[in-house]
Amino acid sequence: MTGAEITAMVSIITAGITIAVGSIGPALAEGRAVMSALSSIAQQPDESNTITRTLFVGLAMIESTAIYCFVVSMIIIFSNPFWDHFISGK
Repeated sequence: MTGAEITAMVSIITAGITIAVGSIGPALAEGRAVMSALSSIAQQPDESNTITRTLFVGLAMIESTAIYCFVVSMIIIFSNPFWDHFISGK
């Protein structure tokens, strides 16, 4: 295998691992946040507006972690800094 083939293989594997870990963690966290919010609303129905607003802000912050992982994986695949080294042949 040439250096470019190894770099491509490692980039694709790394991007896959990044997406896998970056989507499992936020998915579990979002499920737990919704579970806690529903439990809180069941106990305090009068505060449902405040709980819901806080829930949506928290879910947006949690989801941003998955989006950052997606962006990093796209950079690894399409904008890998090692490609220039192998294309130039140095």
